[in-house]
Amino acid sequence: MMNIDNLIEALQFSPNNIPLKLLLANSLLKVNRYEEAALHFQETIALDPTNIEAKMGLSELHFQESNYSKSVVILEDILRNNSNHLEALLLYTKVLVKENAIQDAIKSYQQILQINPRFENEELDKILRVSSQSKNIFEDEDSDFEDFGSEMSYLISKPDMNFQDVGGMEEVKKEIEMKIIHPLNFPDLYKAYGKKAGGGILLYGPPGCGKTYLAKATAGEIKSNFISVGLNDILDMWVGNSEKNLHEVFEYARKNKPCVLFFDEIDALGASRNDMKHSGNKVLINQFLQELDGVDTDNEGILVLGATNAPWQLDNAFRRPGRFDRIIFVPPPDEDAKESILKIKLKNKPVNAIDYKKITKNLADFSGADIEAIIDIAIESKLQDAFKTGIPQPLENKDLAEAVKKHRPTTKEWFQTAKNYALYSNESGLYDPILSFLKIKK
Repeated sequence: MMNIDNLIEALQFSPNNIPLKLLLANSLLKVNRYEEAALHFQETIALDPTNIEAKMGLSELHFQESNYSKSVVILEDILRNNSNHLEALLLYTKVLVKENAIQDAIKSYQQILQINPRFENEELDKILRVSSQSKNIFEDEDSDFEDFGSEMSYLISKPDMNFQDVGGMEEVKKEIEMKIIHPLNFPDLYKAYGKKAGGGILLYGPPGCGKTYLAKATAGEIKSNFISVGLNDILDMWVGNSEKNLHEVFEYARKNKPCVLFFDEIDALGASRNDMKHSGNKVLINQFLQELDGVDTDNEGILVLGATNAPWQLDNAFRRPGRFDRIIFVPPPDEDAKESILKIKLKNKPVNAIDYKKITKNLADFSGADIEAIIDIAIESKLQDAFKTGIPQPLENKDLAEAVKKHRPTTKEWFQTAKNYALYSNESGLYDPILSFLKIKK
């Protein structure tokens, strides 16, 4: 390749040679001779006002000089007629980041990903995406880019179930009644003591033990609206969008009071900030705390229920009064609850003289999900026989008893972990109910 001096000399003999001018300008840019490079880029544009390469070079030059406003003007001129120009979009996104226009930068980066779903830029990913491990929405060929980031809609319902549909769990129900149900049924009594209707309750315990079912029954008990919020409704790969989604769901609940707002797997949204490496996640927790506090809004009539299998991972700030000030242990179902679950799950299935109490006695440590699993195992065994005879036979005691032998309760692993926290990280007595359930004295 010709060196810069040779290029300058060659250009003297052909001053209007555009390819030669661009080669010289780009060579000068690489060695940071910005003033000379700018002159040749500008002369090229004067000779050919449509020359995108010269405009890109001049924009890159201004970017390297930190003259972002000039760089933006040129890039917007390019994109006005070439909206899918990837190189221009990429530089435009970088300029927007430098100017701290993060939301505009996200939109520009999304446009790049729409054009090329496999595009990656480590620098921009670190700044604009919450996590480089996040799922790229554009990997799905059927995804609709125009719908991304649009106003979310939440499934709101009025459950037709109540506490009568929840077998057992009497202590848990009493706690919820005191915090949620009685304030609505006896508002004058609560006002006399200066207490408001609303607030938060955190339900914790082993997986599959009916925390979601209990939340729905609570909403049905007070005949309120019920909104179940999952991780996919909140978490977003783009910086700032998760906080926006969280605010929107709280606003939606405030417009539909009285309302039970239920967050499943809340530890994923409110994990301890001390354990976090990414500042974006800390911002989300701060937003969550602000929504719970209702600093600029009225949360009266908003009943926030959170469910978690790992309360020890939840940020301590969530346990302050006015937030999740009641934390309730939801143990595996007791015998009444297990019998109720068995009857519900076997309803409308072919059965023959099932002794529910006898089966229940063999279900120590079984969760509701475990009970459903043994029914599935029993049914699969019956299906194997039916394939041979062509005649479906009803489930009997022996089928369920055999299924119980094949399935180990999933709660045991959870209790092993929980016991360690209850014994060694329990200064506030938060996990005392776990020790009581396990019959362990402190």
